[in-house]
Amino acid sequence: VQLVESGGGLVPPGGSLRLSCAVSAGALDFYAISWFRQAPGKEREGISCSNTHDTTTYYSDSVKGRFTISRDSAKNTVYLQMNDLKAVDTAVYICAARPYCDAALPVRADYWGQGTQVTVAS
Repeated sequence: VQLVESGGGLVPPGGSLRLSCAVSAGALDFYAISWFRQAPGKEREGISCSNTHDTTTYYSDSVKGRFTISRDSAKNTVYLQMNDLKAVDTAVYICAARPYCDAALPVRADYWGQGTQVTVAS
């Protein structure tokens, strides 16, 4: 399974970005997709995931209410809409595939993308 992120960039505080995670054709039928982020000097943090079989979604407390995960199976893509961005959201954002996910947002996955940089600064 291959995953390729895009959509990162520089955005001012309060702004929005939509990240995309393009996944190998058909993979969304079998894998949950999670979004992680890693800021310099900090551990990798699970922030959101989307299951495939029951379409449940989960968010970390740090992004709940501001970020939304969605998937478009026809385009083999999972999105992360990020609103009201803050400086603390600055990090490399990485998507990954695993068989399922839950509210614990475990920092483990079977397949990983390379990441896309998000910088929130005025």
